[in-house]
Amino acid sequence: MIQLNDIKSIFFLGIGGIGMSGLARYFSHKGIKVSGYDKTPSSLTDALIEEGMAICFDESLEHLPKDIDLVVYTPAVPDDQKQFVYLKTTNIPIYKRAQILGLIASDKKAIAIAGTHGKTTTSSMTAHLLKKSGEDISAFLGGILSEFGTNYLIGGSDWVVLEADEYDRSFLQLHPSIAVVNAMDADHLDIYGTQEVFTAAFFQFLCQSKPNGHILLKEGVKERFSEDQKSALYNRYKVETFGFGVDCDWQILPEASSESTSFSLQHHSNTIGPFTIPLAGKHNMSNATVALIISQILNIDVQKASEAIAQFGGVQRRFDYIVNTEKTVYIDDYAHHPEEIKAIREGVRSRYPGKHIVAIFQPHLFSRTNDFMAEFAKELSGFDTTILLDIYPAREKPIEGVTSAALAQLMTNKVSVLSKEATLDWVAKESFDVLLTLGAGDIDRLIPNIKKLLS
Repeated sequence: MIQLNDIKSIFFLGIGGIGMSGLARYFSHKGIKVSGYDKTPSSLTDALIEEGMAICFDESLEHLPKDIDLVVYTPAVPDDQKQFVYLKTTNIPIYKRAQILGLIASDKKAIAIAGTHGKTTTSSMTAHLLKKSGEDISAFLGGILSEFGTNYLIGGSDWVVLEADEYDRSFLQLHPSIAVVNAMDADHLDIYGTQEVFTAAFFQFLCQSKPNGHILLKEGVKERFSEDQKSALYNRYKVETFGFGVDCDWQILPEASSESTSFSLQHHSNTIGPFTIPLAGKHNMSNATVALIISQILNIDVQKASEAIAQFGGVQRRFDYIVNTEKTVYIDDYAHHPEEIKAIREGVRSRYPGKHIVAIFQPHLFSRTNDFMAEFAKELSGFDTTILLDIYPAREKPIEGVTSAALAQLMTNKVSVLSKEATLDWVAKESFDVLLTLGAGDIDRLIPNIKKLLS
């Protein structure tokens, strides 16, 4: 196993990825020479270059530094990428991003936030709350904290907040002191195959928690485990559930208010709160609840925690207000799974009742679109109007018959399949009250132009 303290120069393949960039910032902060490759420039690679990192955007071997001690790659980089092919013929150690994150976190008290949905918002809320309450934590996040302008927070304590990604079984590199599972709805079935295998991976992740660690499960998650699995968890760890049901160890009690999202928490016979957050939707009450429970595990004063969570500035591309005027509201979100689209829609409907809501959605991956075609159609039909962009392929090859046009045929609302250019023309001409851009591909490239049109 490589000794990270001996490293002087690191090359990142896919440095512009949100998880990779956090690691790049960590090593750069430690004074290590950081360079890397990414397929296309972005605001994130621009920021890394400003921070002193050398980044190339073509695969030419001449861009490789002479003195590389370690190569870190993301599974999103194709196996036939020229630099990757060459580096595998050398003696330079090559590690996946998840392996390096696991090594960094191995001697720390890790707070690992897992789940098909809500990882980024929940881990960001947790990091924000702890930092604002005086805990000198570090954090590796899957989104850019709006207040801090970064996805990596530097801290001097033993505590580190991590987004525990199930893709490619990455979270199995972690051994947390506090483990959270927000949801276990099937995803990445190109890797896992079935819900049962998917659930087994989450169980393994939880079982890798440190002895006597805390486990927090959102309501409904525990029921997916077998009786033997539940017994194993409860016998080894302090397990608590959270949610809106009366059977939850931490029950969320929403306050009646259309102007803000306010709620209290009942922990057995003790009620704390109320708390107010600047994000809409029951799913964000749930995300904030995780941060608040963790603050109590770390013995943070409730008033301090309440003040901190109320000041949460949000995460870029997570219920992110781009335009918010009396005439028009424009929100951008990373939602790319049917359950995430449902949560966003319900949150927007609750905050803007009776308004005409338009969603522009870019499906992400042919395999995911194929696996959840009916579910996507159902949830996207809940908007007044839906615009579909072509499927963003990322690492995948097309699947015959799996297209945005095929998805549109299953939908029951007003729907159009448009190019990015035609979508901008549509936004310029049509009238609506609330506009959403949704997706995990490159739909974010439309944001500046849409903002300009609506402003």
